[in-house]
Amino acid sequence: MTGDATAGPSRPLRSLFAGAASTPQGRPHRRAVLLGGLGLGGAAAAAVGLAACGGSGGPTPIPGPTLRAPTPVPGVTDGVFALGVASGDPLPDGVILWTRLAPRPSEGGGMPSRDVPVDWQIAADENFRSVVRAGTQTAQAAFAHSVHVDVRGLEPGREYFYRFRAGTVLSPVGRTRTAAAPQADAAAAGGALTLALASCQDFQNGYWPAFDAIAADAPDLVVHVGDYIYEYDPDSRFPDRVHTTPQQPGLDQLQTLADYRNRYGQYKADPALQAAHHAAPWVVTWDDHEVENNYAGLVDEAGDSGDRHQDPAVFARQRAAAYQAYYEHMPIRVELNPGSPDLRIYRRLAFGGLLTLNVMDPRQYRTPVPGNSPEAVGPAALGAGNIGGTMAGAAQERWLRAGLDASRTRWNVIAQQTMMAQLDGQLPVGSGSMLTNLDQNDGYRPYRRRLLSGVRDSRARNPVVLSGDLHCAWVNDLRVDFDRPETPAVATEFVCTSISSAFFLINDDFVRENNARLNPHVRYFRGDRRGYTRIRVTPTEWRADMRVVADLSRRDSPVTTDATWVVEDGVPGARPA
Repeated sequence: MTGDATAGPSRPLRSLFAGAASTPQGRPHRRAVLLGGLGLGGAAAAAVGLAACGGSGGPTPIPGPTLRAPTPVPGVTDGVFALGVASGDPLPDGVILWTRLAPRPSEGGGMPSRDVPVDWQIAADENFRSVVRAGTQTAQAAFAHSVHVDVRGLEPGREYFYRFRAGTVLSPVGRTRTAAAPQADAAAAGGALTLALASCQDFQNGYWPAFDAIAADAPDLVVHVGDYIYEYDPDSRFPDRVHTTPQQPGLDQLQTLADYRNRYGQYKADPALQAAHHAAPWVVTWDDHEVENNYAGLVDEAGDSGDRHQDPAVFARQRAAAYQAYYEHMPIRVELNPGSPDLRIYRRLAFGGLLTLNVMDPRQYRTPVPGNSPEAVGPAALGAGNIGGTMAGAAQERWLRAGLDASRTRWNVIAQQTMMAQLDGQLPVGSGSMLTNLDQNDGYRPYRRRLLSGVRDSRARNPVVLSGDLHCAWVNDLRVDFDRPETPAVATEFVCTSISSAFFLINDDFVRENNARLNPHVRYFRGDRRGYTRIRVTPTEWRADMRVVADLSRRDSPVTTDATWVVEDGVPGARPA
């Protein structure tokens, strides 16, 4: 991908659907719910072929694929696109387009209990004069009337605009971008890629100016590393930010598919979050709160008892509901098996010869936290002794290593949820017992050593780890053995602060004092501000701006850059810009 780091759409995203009749697409197979683009007749398909062959000088308006005439659908009225639109998982020739029909998104959706045909278009310009793909997809009631279209046949490294129509109602317009074309090796890397790294958006803790700032940045890609929703009961100091009420309140948990759907509906109705989705394609992975705090595999939160505790069979049903709701609300290229507690979301995306993005899932396959403590913080020795523990599972560990071994791109990125770097602390500082967060990689230290040894031994060029979860911002040098600070760094880690979730460590000074004594690999830390990380990658440099929000109680709060850190090609470790 190429382009300026701050360049956005040149005009407001607005336009009207055009075109005449087209054959509506039939119902997609339940297990293959990403088969978009099949609703084109022969003439429309030929037009698609022409429209997809524009030169580098920009698209020339030509007759594009046509659509069915707008037809009123009973029960489909204004407000049906209350959750906006989104795109994700870009490929050189394709991207996922998403929407969900839900006029009452936090009250069951508000749609009739029948399937609804939804038209879609994607164009090379925001006025839709050069439409390159179009079709009709079925919004199935069984999947909360969500729509996933896997559009193919697009040009690499190009900006596109897309929209939907249900009956006679038009959706907002979204901007997306395909990945750059594959390159033979890292030496061929060129151009630039702009990213926004985000995580942890507790709706009840405040507003989301960070998402408005991301929308204004108009990056090539947003990488979200988890905690897209929170499962907690209604409790907020902001009257308009109170969580939906689950079917069984008082547990601080969501348990049913309806619970999860309503919570996603509430979150995705937020205008700032929608703006960030409309501005760029997203690549997402989950952490724990999309299901339940600190769960591991099919083991629910340690310390739960009474009605809060589920045995593995019951928790499997809860996880199946959570995973289905996640799929229904995300622009993600996965295969859903409804009712199953399993959903593979770890995957790999390449952006030309510049960057490979390995997206991991260290929740679904992880072994229980060592010590089974109800508190995440515990003795560091438990993590060191967790010999049989894993966060990713054996198959995913092998998948990651094989991808690193085979990579020929200039930068190799691992996006995962919890901080990779060692974070030890003493309370009081300098004299207490050695403590750590066992829900982080620190609770699985032999696993982390295997992973970072693989990064080192693969000789993948310029490895970078992207993380979230801690609600504070970090830049860390990563070593195979953190207890030997004299050994070389093998990778650099950037941990974004939260979009809105509260900082839960004692205070900044406490963390800094412990870092100075125990964690010399930490290059940057800030915990008192929410925000995101803005990144620009070129063949020679990785540049990360730590973006901070002044005041979560204001939707229009300023967002500024607190610090900028740089990693140079071929030089592991970060330095201040």
